[in-house]
Amino acid sequence: METATTDHDEPRVDVLIPTYQRPAGLAMTLLGLVGQTYRHFRVIVSSQDDDTGPEDANEVRAAVGVLRAHGHPVEIHRHLPRRGMAEHRQSLLDRVDAPYALFLDDDIYLEPDVLERLVRAIRAEGCGFVGCAPIGWSYAEDVRPEEERIELWEGPVQPEQVSPRGHGWDRHRLHNAANLLHVQRRLALTPEEQRLYRVAWVGACVLYDIHALRAAGGFSFWEDLPIEHAGEDVVAQLRVMAQRGGCAIIPSGAWHLELPTTIAQRDVDAPHAIPV
Repeated sequence: METATTDHDEPRVDVLIPTYQRPAGLAMTLLGLVGQTYRHFRVIVSSQDDDTGPEDANEVRAAVGVLRAHGHPVEIHRHLPRRGMAEHRQSLLDRVDAPYALFLDDDIYLEPDVLERLVRAIRAEGCGFVGCAPIGWSYAEDVRPEEERIELWEGPVQPEQVSPRGHGWDRHRLHNAANLLHVQRRLALTPEEQRLYRVAWVGACVLYDIHALRAAGGFSFWEDLPIEHAGEDVVAQLRVMAQRGGCAIIPSGAWHLELPTTIAQRDVDAPHAIPV
C-alpha cells in the first residue's frame, strides 16, 4: 500500500451515518473509525430514534469520546419526522462541506485501512464513487460459485449505464453473503494490491465525490417515493455512475454485523419505482 499522505495533502472526508434504534451497532461502527489510517475526517451521525437518542447510550457515548480524543470531530443530530431513507440521506448530504463523503450504515465494521484505500482509489480514478461491499462472516463457509463472477476494471473507471432491466444488473449477486471473501482469497488479493471492479451498486459503505453526487441530484428524489421504501442508495449510485462512473474495491475490509433490518416494509424498491 502507498504510504499515508500527510495531513496537508489529505482532503477532508465527512463520514455520514444514518441510524435508527441501533445503539450497539452504531457504537461498533464508530469504533471501527477510531483506528483508520486515514486521519482527516469528521463524523456526522443523524438519528431518527423516537425517544432517547443514541447519544444517551453508554456504548455510543464511549465510542464518540474515543473518536474525539483522537482528534475527530463528531456531531450527533436528531432528524424527525421520518420521511423515508432517501430524505434522511439527503438531510445528511445537506450537511456536507468536504469534497468527499462516506455514507456508512450503522451496522458496518471497517478494517483500519479501508478509508485510506477508498480515498486513494477515488482520487486516482476521478470517478463519482468507490464502494466497499460488506461481507457477512456467518456465510464464510457458504460457497456460491454461480454468484462469484467478478468484472475487474482493466483500465480507467468510465461512466456506465446500468439499470434494473439492463446491462450489468446481475453484478449485484457478487455482494451476497460472503462471495467477496471467497473471490479475494481465490485471486490472492491483498490490501497492498487491491483491484477495482465493476458494480451494479454497493450497499452500506460508499465514498462519493460530493460534486458528482450533487450534480446527479443526490437523494432529492425522496419526494417521489412513499415513506416506506428501500433501494434509495441504488438510485443515487446508478445516476452518478451514468455521469461519472463508479466502482468498488477488493479486498473489501468491511464487515456486516448482520443485525436485523430496521426497514420492515420493502414493498417499494426505489430503482424499480422511479426512473434511474
